[in-house]
Amino acid sequence: MDIDPNLQKQVYDADDIQKLLGIGRSKAYAFLDEAYESQKPFRVIKIGKLYRVPKEGFDQWLNGAS
Repeated sequence: MDIDPNLQKQVYDADDIQKLLGIGRSKAYAFLDEAYESQKPFRVIKIGKLYRVPKEGFDQWLNGAS
């Protein structure tokens, strides 16, 4: 499957969240599981065992926007 190189990433995965927050793998998954259950402080989508976090909502939370 070819992906358009101009297509910007719309979601983060667990590895992205781990790197952005500077936390370990198990901590990132625990945090995403908690966020998935409450859908706070940002929306989390779970597909099977994979987590996907919409970039816009996460970035707003990370930058302190409401």
